[in-house]
Order: sequence, then structure tokens, then C-alpha cells
Amino acid sequence: MSDPATQGSGGPGPAVSPTERLAADVAEVVRAEVREMRTQVMTVARPTGVGLALLATAGGCLVLGAGAASATALRLLETFLPRRLATAGLTGGYLVAAVVLARAGLRQLRAAGGGSAWLADEVQDAVATTASRVVPAGAAAVRDELDQWGSGRPDR
Repeated sequence: MSDPATQGSGGPGPAVSPTERLAADVAEVVRAEVREMRTQVMTVARPTGVGLALLATAGGCLVLGAGAASATALRLLETFLPRRLATAGLTGGYLVAAVVLARAGLRQLRAAGGGSAWLADEVQDAVATTASRVVPAGAAAVRDELDQWGSGRPDR
């Protein structure tokens, strides 16, 4: 392909104006930059995809490990407590940990201010509404179980 800059009015091809030559040069630079950017994105995207897949797998292993630890803790508690009381105790421990962590998280969100503080208020309102319905029922169930355990009735 001949260079448009070398073509003149007396040459074999049509004359190219400086504007057309500039447009052609800019288009070629843009095409080269797009090709380079595509190459760079693909170079970064492949390891990123592999990294995300590895992180997701690690998260799955973490969940499985937490489940196994929970089952182990429950078996340990069942060696000296009735099954239902051991389950209730472990559940209570998880709930206390969740409350402590949630309060710390809400405190951090409020400290961030702005939309984060608003989100913290919305989450706290939703949790308070749910807890006001769930806690009385859970407390009644625990009370009943403790009464049965205290009265010496066999574990069901």
C-alpha cells in the first residue's frame, strides 16, 4: 500500500488532503492502541479469572471447615450435655458471636458516615424488627428444654 503523504496531484493515485491524511493517521493510531489494550486486558483477565476461581474455592473450603468444626464442637458438647441442650448451647454461642460481630460492623459503618451510616441504620432497624419476633419464641423453646432437662425426663 502506498503512503498517502507521497501521493501528489501528478502521481498515479488521487490527491489526499492534509485533513484526510490526519484522519487516516489518527485512525491507524487508534486501531493500534485498541489492539494493544485488548492484548493487555486479556493478559490481565486470565490470571484474574484464575485468581477469582481460587478465592471462590478457598471460600467453599472455609465454609466446609467451619461446618466440620461446628460438628466437632457439637459432638464434644454432647459428651456431657443432652443433645438438645448441647445444640441449644452451640446455637446460642453462634448467636452471641453474630451479635458481637454485627455490632462491631455497624459501628464501623456509622464511623464511615454518609451512605454507610444510613445503611447501618437500615440494617439495625431490620434486625431489630426480626429479633423482636424471633427472640421470644426462641427463649420459650429454650425454657421448655431446660425444664425438661431439669425434671430428668429422657432426651427425645
